[in-house]
Amino acid sequence: MKRPINAARMHRLHTRREALGLLGAGAVIAFAPNSALAQGSEEEVLTEALVLHDPDIPALGNLDGDITIVEYFDYQCPYCRKLEPELRQVVQDDGKVRLVQKDWPVLGPTSVIAARTALATRYQDKYLQAHEALIGVNSKLTEPRILEVLAAAGIDVDRAIRDLAANAKAIDTILARNNDQARAFGFNGTPSFIVGKFRVPGVLTMPQFEQAIADARKAATNK
Repeated sequence: MKRPINAARMHRLHTRREALGLLGAGAVIAFAPNSALAQGSEEEVLTEALVLHDPDIPALGNLDGDITIVEYFDYQCPYCRKLEPELRQVVQDDGKVRLVQKDWPVLGPTSVIAARTALATRYQDKYLQAHEALIGVNSKLTEPRILEVLAAAGIDVDRAIRDLAANAKAIDTILARNNDQARAFGFNGTPSFIVGKFRVPGVLTMPQFEQAIADARKAATNK
């Protein structure tokens, strides 16, 4: 059930503690205004621009879609792996959804290695291929296995390793930003989602995704 939030409060800058209190399952998100960036406040990770349109994270689906789905995922999460084809199918069938998948490695050091290496492939324009390859693995990941999977997907692994070393700070900044967002929204694990301006933690079925998208569209129309 979606909990109503007083309209006046929707336009005020919330502290992270207030955000955690307001954002129950399915609650409407009150994004921090972009002015928070200029103020250097902790709410900068909660701006609509960075949550829905982070320039450092490639998008899928209809890039001009009217609804954005943001998924916080871990390559070792079995639920994320199982959900991936269904989520892609929902996006394809709808035709007007933009999908952003954010690395949130919460299941140990190997998850961090997988996320960092995948993000390093952006520098050879192969992130989407890397994501599809790693999320499609049904066995336990190890560092050698990660490199093997990426190589099989046609990715220059040696270059990815070099790019990771050269751009470690930028990559770690992305992961820290993703983590800050997920924690601020009160997510406890993967997968977790933002659908439009609704917070939707946990695994969804295809009909539930379709309903969440419909609800997000209705909310956008009625705002």
